[in-house]
Amino acid sequence: MEQGIDALIGITSHIIFIIFAWKALEAINIQALFKKNKEIESKLLWILLSIALGTTVSNFFLDFINWSQRLPYLL
Repeated sequence: MEQGIDALIGITSHIIFIIFAWKALEAINIQALFKKNKEIESKLLWILLSIALGTTVSNFFLDFINWSQRLPYLL
């Protein structure tokens, strides 16, 4: 049961942080970096950057929570 809850929290965290990354990357004019008529490639890069950034931040967030729950074992 606990593994299922952990999996659900991990999936939810990743999705939320990918959405946050997507919204944050909207502030960048990525179209200016690409040649004309390369809209599909720019959108693909946008998606991949959002996933990479979102999962990295989510992993940090989940690790931080996990580590903070283990702090009582120091004593």
